Amino acid sequence: MDHTTLLVIAFGLAMDAFAVSITSGCVAKRLKLRSALRTALFFGGFQAVMPLLGYLAGSSFRAYIQQFDHWVAFGLLLFIGVKMIGESTFLADESKEKDQDYESLLVILVLAIATSIDALAVGITFSVLDVDIFYCAAMIGVVTFVLSLAGVWIGSKFGDIFSNRIEILGGVILIGIGIRILISHLTG
Repeated sequence: MDHTTLLVIAFGLAMDAFAVSITSGCVAKRLKLRSALRTALFFGGFQAVMPLLGYLAGSSFRAYIQQFDHWVAFGLLLFIGVKMIGESTFLADESKEKDQDYESLLVILVLAIATSIDALAVGITFSVLDVDIFYCAAMIGVVTFVLSLAGVWIGSKFGDIFSNRIEILGGVILIGIGIRILISHLTG
């Protein structure tokens, strides 16, 4: 997997954490650097760990799926992308109604886990591809950290104008990567 593809996957995975970070910034009464860093560390950390866990799980059954691994990668990325798009469009009103304390450690932990489940599935996908999982996980974690930190700041300055659109973009990116993997295996 080339560096550009990995970077695009990292951005796609980080979009839901970015959207939640924007929301976190929106509801914060005052932007606090400590809270923003904590949010970014949790989101980036979980986004880095989950692909490792997925890779380990996927490696255990890699030999059984090598003949159709490109279909597995495509299916997982398609599922994740469609899920992100669906959640951002159909659940947008429902999530706005919930009153969350986005600075609570427990809430940040739950949100970090929830936004990184997609990275777990991508880790399973990585197990059937020839990748350096530690480099991939680090890249995903760093991109998520930076975007989450920026998201808290953007949310505190501009409100929730962008949050749903960002998640839709992330879903479209992941679907595009899945299609690219499928086409490259079918034509190569």
